[in-house]
Amino acid sequence: MPLTNNRDDISRAIIKLTKDGNLESLKKAIDELEPSEVAAQYRRLPRKRHPIFLEVLDTDKLIKMLGSLTRNEQLRVLELVGPIRSTELLDQMKSEDLSYLLSDLPDKQVEKLIAEMRQEEKKYIRQQRKYPKDSAGRIMRTRYVWVHQSYSVTKAVEKLKHYEAFAHYLNYVYIINDDKQLVGVLSYKDLLLAEADECVKDIMQTSIAKVFDTTKQGEVAKMIGRFDFVSLPVVNENNILIGIIRADEVLDIVVREADKDIEMLFASGKSIDFHTKPLVAAYRRLPWLILLLFIGLVSGSIISRFEETLEAVVALAFFMPMIAGMTGNTGTQSLAVVVRGLVSEDMTMKKSLHLIFRELIVGVILGVVCGAVISVIAYVWQGSFTLGLVVGSSLVATLIIGTIAGTVIPLILNKFKVDPAVASGPLITTINDILSLLIYFGIATMFISKLM
Repeated sequence: MPLTNNRDDISRAIIKLTKDGNLESLKKAIDELEPSEVAAQYRRLPRKRHPIFLEVLDTDKLIKMLGSLTRNEQLRVLELVGPIRSTELLDQMKSEDLSYLLSDLPDKQVEKLIAEMRQEEKKYIRQQRKYPKDSAGRIMRTRYVWVHQSYSVTKAVEKLKHYEAFAHYLNYVYIINDDKQLVGVLSYKDLLLAEADECVKDIMQTSIAKVFDTTKQGEVAKMIGRFDFVSLPVVNENNILIGIIRADEVLDIVVREADKDIEMLFASGKSIDFHTKPLVAAYRRLPWLILLLFIGLVSGSIISRFEETLEAVVALAFFMPMIAGMTGNTGTQSLAVVVRGLVSEDMTMKKSLHLIFRELIVGVILGVVCGAVISVIAYVWQGSFTLGLVVGSSLVATLIIGTIAGTVIPLILNKFKVDPAVASGPLITTINDILSLLIYFGIATMFISKLM
């Protein structure tokens, strides 16, 4: 296959090779691709071509591809490759990927998937599943190297040499006592620069950043991001070291959480991709849309209440879509800022008030600028100074309220332990539509005598 950066050309070539059954050329073509591109090409293939595509992938390439697929796609791959190869894949998958794959599956299905795995691996999976699915315990690595506080530097280094298989996991050396409790930490640099006969206890750092096995994964991500850690030790309630979590594992979680939040921001709920069946996709979207439909009827009732105002000044109708649209847009913008901030910050009352005050100032600035612009446009277009004043002042008020609504609603949801992404863009937009119409027609009714 000729080298090309064009994804469509690659897809056409791969489809032709799968049709021809040219496994050797197909394998060479796939070997030229990055893992993420392999996953993209797998998705682009007709489903009936998937088995032959998977057949030519070596285990390492297939495992890397699995990391770029959704859970449903991963399960289908395991089904297509058969029980023997799927067991091999599960044995070699990274712990956080395995946790993600198995997290929402019923115990019966999990047991079927892991039936042929090594006893040690099965024990590990069953132990991980005892933790809440969003906890640190679900994603920690239980294979790690510890050093006893009584070791000399020489003995510690010798032990690390015996565990060279863990070399790519080792960034810090965690120190334990006789009760296996975490008592200290050493960087490799400190260990290598220390004198050979020094005791580990004398050179270790006793101020340790750690997380508990029940700590939420989001909190782990915040800690790693805040302090730039490469890894974090995981302890139980008795401070016994039971695992470690690496930054790259947390990054995968952050990406998946971001994807989930984006879905919820746009009220699509559970993931919907190109392969989702029409009935399933419709079922997942319907609840939100039906709720918003009924909320949207309130907008209609508001317009009917101000029917006389609208009949008296027909020009008011020209600006209704603009007022509602601008208010919804600014609310959604604020919502996105808050949801993103909640992921990266510990939101205290002080920070929340600061954020609300900042967004209030932003809303005022946006409102004054946009209000002034639309006032001039309305005056020039309709030749009415009063109409320009009504439209401009309405936009100022609605943009301020829309910005505050988009800020306060996700903060309130977060306070009550509800995922703030549930405060989706369509919901914020619908609520702001109602408020904007009330304000717009309320102000117009106050000036109705001057508008006529």
